Amino acid sequence: MFFKTKTTQSTGSFCEKLETLRRMLREADAVVIGAGAGLSASAGFSYGGETFHRYFADFEEAYGFHDMYSGGFYPFPNLEEHWAFWSRQIFLNRYCDPPKPVYETLLGLVKDKDYFVLTTNVDHCFQKAGFSKARLFYTQGDYGLWQCAKPCHEQTYDNEAQVRRMVEAQGFRITEEGLKIPDGAALKRAVPAELVPHCPRCGAPMTMNLRVDGTFVEDRGWHAAAGRYRAFLDRHRKDRVRYLELGVGMNTPGIIKYPFWQKTYENPDARYICLNLSEAYCPPEIERQSLCLGGDIGEILAAL
Repeated sequence: MFFKTKTTQSTGSFCEKLETLRRMLREADAVVIGAGAGLSASAGFSYGGETFHRYFADFEEAYGFHDMYSGGFYPFPNLEEHWAFWSRQIFLNRYCDPPKPVYETLLGLVKDKDYFVLTTNVDHCFQKAGFSKARLFYTQGDYGLWQCAKPCHEQTYDNEAQVRRMVEAQGFRITEEGLKIPDGAALKRAVPAELVPHCPRCGAPMTMNLRVDGTFVEDRGWHAAAGRYRAFLDRHRKDRVRYLELGVGMNTPGIIKYPFWQKTYENPDARYICLNLSEAYCPPEIERQSLCLGGDIGEILAAL
């Protein structure tokens, strides 16, 4: 339906756009937040760079990958090394707070509105910042959940206690500030065999509850959240809805970006707002209903 031509809305000063954004949110009957990886990147989470080199130098030296994303797909020779890598990644990205208070700033802007969050992020930052669980739909899974790798049943399992034991078994120390490497410590690139998780029903290995293929488990909590999201959209389908897209790229545009465009197009009173570091644009069909701001999301939200 939409033309392929992108409209960036480059006219107008930043201050003018900021004032327009304030007005759009102030006049909103409802706000639908669509959050992608760019939002967590703005909050300081990084899958590469200094964080990776600090906590995964032994894996980088052994296997040659240079970021956590690549490591997540590496065919490790055994489950002990597989879970050594994944337990570090889970702890850093799920059980540690991001360095910058971007999510808290966002909550301050929408807490008095009727809002709902649709996100492809799996790092749980919304709940850690205080967003209501009843207003969240994590479509792609959660770093804090495991599932049967087969899967033999549609259930997920909390992993925090086991993940903490795994990282400590490798030589890390867990503090209030996060994961620490004791001075002079030689980290182990494997977890003890007894900590490798297996399905309590069939005995198969467990895996992450992340949507990477057709084995992703959509448990009762997932379906309940999906139902609440559909009900929210239906309740506000003719209202002054603000579709606030934050840091969404083109990896999975069919989850957030394209539906936001479509719903804005269908409702003359709706507005599409896109905040993105380098890809802030909209299709021409909804240009008059849209506001696109390029730049660091955290800085834009703080300026509001």
